[in-house]
Amino acid sequence: MNKKITSLLLSALGLWALSAQAQTPAPAAPAPAAPASSWTFTPAVASQYMFRGNRLGGASFQPTLEYGEGSFVAGVWANVPLADKVVGQSAPEFDFYGSYKIEAIKDTLTWQPGLTIYAYPNAKKKDGFYKSTFEPNLALNYTVAGWTLTPKAYYDFVLKGPTLEVTAAYALPLKDAGTELDFTGTLGTYKWTSAFENSTPETKNYGNYYLIGVAAPFQINKDSKLTIGYAYTKGSDNFVKTGSTPKLKNTAAVGRGVVTVSYAITF
Repeated sequence: MNKKITSLLLSALGLWALSAQAQTPAPAAPAPAAPASSWTFTPAVASQYMFRGNRLGGASFQPTLEYGEGSFVAGVWANVPLADKVVGQSAPEFDFYGSYKIEAIKDTLTWQPGLTIYAYPNAKKKDGFYKSTFEPNLALNYTVAGWTLTPKAYYDFVLKGPTLEVTAAYALPLKDAGTELDFTGTLGTYKWTSAFENSTPETKNYGNYYLIGVAAPFQINKDSKLTIGYAYTKGSDNFVKTGSTPKLKNTAAVGRGVVTVSYAITF
């Protein structure tokens, strides 16, 4: 692989890390008397586009449209770069996801199988990009003393590799302010054996990442909520290796602070 192709692959690496972005598990709540269905539209803006320790771009518009009914959730998340678009990446990006919670111990333990389809309509295969990838996952949500612990395993059948992560979340009520502080911490690692399209021999990508964040939701009315958040996330020990050539450091794996503002409307 010549230097020009290697440089392109390194700058493009962040495309595959998807925002299936770590989300803060909500505190356990009493189950409704009967399954209720709803749609939630959440336009959001992020100061950086980071996922699994990789910087994918600068300021971005990241809307979500989600449908929920009982324990079932399905939706689509999108990313549209507003500034500092990373050279070689496709935009926009669409992530179609779904999951189902299975209660094992009431208000304490649930299993949550799910899947995500990552779609990049403008990706160019000749430049090493996939048009889409498919990643099923399985999470275990355990709630105790106000903490929610969520170990989660993913496997991407296109990139040919797993991602393993664990998230801890805690909600601190601030009754006088009419809100709460939602703290989140995530540790993760991944290893893919086919990170790029049309790479012969195949190109591996592997690395670790972590995230520490806090968010404050403000209920505007019964159907809408404004949330302001900040998180620091960083990738480490992240490398790219093609065949028997020496491994190369992934320059997209960095540490960045991310400010997010979102407004959820339920109908």
